[in-house]
Amino acid sequence: MCQLLGMSGNKPTSLRFSLDGFLRRGGETDHHADGWGIAFHEGRCCRLFLDDQPAAGSPLVERIKRMPLRARNVIAHVRKATHGEISLANCHPFVRVLWGRQWVFAHNGDLKNLPVRHDSLFHPKGTTDSEAAFCALLDGLRTCFGETPPALPTLYRALRHLSAELASHGTFNYLLTDGELLIAHCSKIGRAHV
Repeated sequence: MCQLLGMSGNKPTSLRFSLDGFLRRGGETDHHADGWGIAFHEGRCCRLFLDDQPAAGSPLVERIKRMPLRARNVIAHVRKATHGEISLANCHPFVRVLWGRQWVFAHNGDLKNLPVRHDSLFHPKGTTDSEAAFCALLDGLRTCFGETPPALPTLYRALRHLSAELASHGTFNYLLTDGELLIAHCSKIGRAHV
């Protein structure tokens, strides 16, 4: 399965040290060589870097290491493909806009038989179970709250409920951020924690 890295701080922090060892897991110190990605917010705008090549030795990783990157919330992912081909469209993190905010999502797990909603506002661009789950999560939030974001306790309750629904289809570990919040969810079939 894929591997996730989430970082959260009360002020912008350098990414260099944490990313170095993690991205080496993408083909050098581990076998997660089916692509990688990193996303973080600068103000309200999200910066996303993706590559469908192994992170270890990637010219893009080397370029990122030279950049003075600082952020409050970061999500990084190295992929070991279980669903979908090796392609940029299937690399995590995924980004979508809800309530005027760019939400970032990365998943570790394996989900089977996810229901398909034909009235969805959010649609996968790739072919992974992960992106389909992200779209279902955002569709669920939009169905619950429409165009107005809820208060944080209400948002957490809704995410807990929607995540448990999705986790009933398999292992559903994920990181989710809008740049202000960083939410981690861990589950195996029958157990979930948000």
